[in-house]
Amino acid sequence: MSTKEPILRIEGVVKKFGEVLALDHCSFDVKPGSITGLIGPNGAGKTTLFNIITGVLQPDQGHIYFGGEEITGKKPYEIARKGVGRTYQIIRIFPKMTLLENLIVVGKGRERKVIEKAMDLLHLVKLSEKRDDYASDLSFGQQKLLSLAQVLMLDAQLILLDEPAAGINPTLQNELMALVHRLNEQGKTFIIVEHDMKVILGHCENVIALNYGQKIAEGSCSEIERDENLLEHYFGR
Repeated sequence: MSTKEPILRIEGVVKKFGEVLALDHCSFDVKPGSITGLIGPNGAGKTTLFNIITGVLQPDQGHIYFGGEEITGKKPYEIARKGVGRTYQIIRIFPKMTLLENLIVVGKGRERKVIEKAMDLLHLVKLSEKRDDYASDLSFGQQKLLSLAQVLMLDAQLILLDEPAAGINPTLQNELMALVHRLNEQGKTFIIVEHDMKVILGHCENVIALNYGQKIAEGSCSEIERDENLLEHYFGR
């Protein structure tokens, strides 16, 4: 993949649930090495789009390309192996396993390299001292950090974050976003779904806005703040 080629291309994606049109010919590109915000009111289609990108759902129409390769129709594990990772708004960790076990099980095996990688990632997310604690003993914010470490165990190059700042205290929120920037500097690409516009405007270089399944705006943070169509639909001004 060349540096000019988008790491992710969404092309004319349509998804219906009965009579409800969740995504309506949605199209956009994501540049490699970028941090992109995906915003919109509840029901705009953000989670549906994440589910389609990761193979949890299949589109009724349209195509998804990752690194120039079409991944439409592939199974979630196939897409994950290609380098697409995701965290969830409702955290999916193993509460009765230790933090170290939570990462080893994602790495598929107890080989020395897997364990070493898990320890390195726990150090990265500042949870190494809790490696033998059960995941259920972590705070909600710490569980989000563990969830991100699980994604990194799979060497994801494109990471989809679903409301990473929701429900955590400002200190952990700052730690999490600082980690996102550190990983971004190492070449990771992020798409962030977040309702807190301070997080979006403070950390994203490009923002895409959805409403009723359609892209209604796209641009830099300053462009988004000045977009009258977006102000009407999203901010209610």
